[in-house]
Amino acid sequence: MAVKTEDITKAAGVLRAGGLVALPTETVYGLGANAEDPHAVARIFQAKGRPPTHPLIVHIGSAERLDEWVDEVPETARLLAEHFWPGPLTLVLRRGHRVPLDVTGGLETVAVRVPDHPVALALLSAFGGGIAAPSANRFGSVSPTTADHVRAELGDAVDFVLDGGPCQVGVESTIVDATGETPSVLRPGGVTREELEAVLGRPVAVHAASSVRVPGQHPSHYAPRARVILVEPEKLVIEAEHAQELGHRVGVILPSSFGDAPVKVHAAVAAPASMAAYARELYGFLRELDDRGCDLIVASLPVEDGLGLAIANRLLRAAGPRPS
Repeated sequence: MAVKTEDITKAAGVLRAGGLVALPTETVYGLGANAEDPHAVARIFQAKGRPPTHPLIVHIGSAERLDEWVDEVPETARLLAEHFWPGPLTLVLRRGHRVPLDVTGGLETVAVRVPDHPVALALLSAFGGGIAAPSANRFGSVSPTTADHVRAELGDAVDFVLDGGPCQVGVESTIVDATGETPSVLRPGGVTREELEAVLGRPVAVHAASSVRVPGQHPSHYAPRARVILVEPEKLVIEAEHAQELGHRVGVILPSSFGDAPVKVHAAVAAPASMAAYARELYGFLRELDDRGCDLIVASLPVEDGLGLAIANRLLRAAGPRPS
C-alpha cells in the first residue's frame, strides 16, 4: 500500500515535536515516539496504560546504525543483525548513552531492531533518529495488524496514523538476548528458532521465563475481551459445544485438519494449514470473535516448531490469568 511522501514528512515532524505516530511494520503496528525524548516516551506509556517498568523496542533505520544505540555489539549479535535485518528480530544489548532509562524500564539493556516495512523505513530515514515503539494497542490486549485496529483502540491518543496496509507477519518480533556470545530466545516471533540455529550453527535455547525484562512477558498478554481457554485438539469440539450449552457465547478457532466439520457454537473461524498464514491471521481471528459477541474463545495449540512456537506463545499469553 503506497503512502504519500507528504504523510511521511508529516509523521517525522510529529515525532520531532514530541508527538505519537502509529506506524506499520511487518509484524504489527507500533506506537512510536522519539526514542531520545523522555517526555514523548512517557506519552506512549500513558496512551497504552502500560507499566513504566516494561521496556520498549527502539527501531532504527539500518544494521549499520546499531553501534549508535548500544554500548557493545558481540560478534554473534553482529552476525544476527547482518543476516536478519531488516526483519522481525529484536536484539537485547547493553544500552548506549543515547537511550534514556525511560525507554528501557530502568534497565541497562535495550531492545533494538530494524523493521522490514517500506513505510517504517521511510519514516526512520526522514526522521533521522530512533523510534521507540511498542504495539499500538492498550496494554495486554490484542496487537493491531491494520491501521483501523489502531484507530478503533487508541483513537485521539495517537497524533498521526500512517496506514501501510495489513501487516505481513502478524505476530511480534523474536526477541533474542544477545548480550553475550551464547544468545537465547526471550520471546518467540517472526524469526524462528530453526532459522536462528541455521545461521549460528548451534542450538538456541528458548526461555519460558527470563530474568531479563522484555516486551510481551506479562502473564496475560495479546488477550481479547473474551476469555480464552486452550484444550487438546481432540477435545476441542466437545469442550466448545459443552461451554455453549452452559450458556456461553463460544467462539472457536478450528485447526485446519478439521476441514468444514460443523460445530454448534456462536462463532467459528478456521485456522490456515500454513503456520505463516495462521500467524498473519491470528490477531484478526481474536478480534473477529470479540466483534461477533463471544465471551469465551476455545482454541488448541499448534505444534511448537517453526512459527508454531510463536503462535503457541501468543495463545498461551492470551489465555493467561488476568488482573482481577
